[in-house]
Amino acid sequence: MRISDILQKKTRTFSFEFFPPKTDAGYQTLFNTLKKLKPLNPDFVSVTYGAGGSNRQNSFDLVDKIKNEIGLEVMAHFTCVGHSVTDLQPSLDELKRRGIDNILALRGDPPKNQPDWSPSPDSYQFASDLVRHIRIGGHFCIGVAGYPEVHPQAESRQKDLENLKRKVDEGADFVITQLFFNNEDYFRFVDDAAKVGVFCRIIPGIMPITAYSQIKRFSEMGGAKVPESLVTSLTEVETDATEVALVGLEYAMNQCRNLLDRGAPGLHFYTLNKSAATRLIFENL
Repeated sequence: MRISDILQKKTRTFSFEFFPPKTDAGYQTLFNTLKKLKPLNPDFVSVTYGAGGSNRQNSFDLVDKIKNEIGLEVMAHFTCVGHSVTDLQPSLDELKRRGIDNILALRGDPPKNQPDWSPSPDSYQFASDLVRHIRIGGHFCIGVAGYPEVHPQAESRQKDLENLKRKVDEGADFVITQLFFNNEDYFRFVDDAAKVGVFCRIIPGIMPITAYSQIKRFSEMGGAKVPESLVTSLTEVETDATEVALVGLEYAMNQCRNLLDRGAPGLHFYTLNKSAATRLIFENL
């Protein structure tokens, strides 16, 4: 089923994101997570793949298993970085053959070992180009990414909003945001998107902080600032992993309640392939 059809039927959706593990043990953890989360009846789940499309086949195999064996509606991440235009269509055709109806169209991250990377002349440079390519071929429902705190590489907030508008104009059906911790950033983003003509569903992306090390990672990746009040609360208990997780979970639960109370059209949880935090938040909402 296309996610666009689900959005027409439901004013709120709840969804989870996973990534293809690198080890057999990682896959076992993921399948245990899926087993625990399936009873929550998510509207859909999504599956990422690595920088430069480095594990595209593993991602495709995983979305196939989730859709056709586990029985959850799934959305495949799909990027244009690291692939020529001619490479893309066979992959799209493969997803279609596997019964996949939904794609999150992204520019993608350059390979981490290539700091001077630049797009090749025979590849798309922007997600909007990829959205257009997918839309012309038909079949797929298309989601795109949005950035409440502005994409780290955007020239300005206005340019970032214009890029979002371009993706929607090219055929995107809905938007899922990058993770954020300040709800005002999300609601400002939704309002500003409407001002440039983006009126499709904008689903907030949520990731609970469950380990103190995540604070540094979020600050390094850019575009997701952790509020000082939360940093202070986490710092006070940083030597106690359990307390850190409890503080992060309480913050995330309050954040989710506030989003829903103020009219957010659902929640998309970045699970890191673990079930405990997502289940606790979901069950307490």
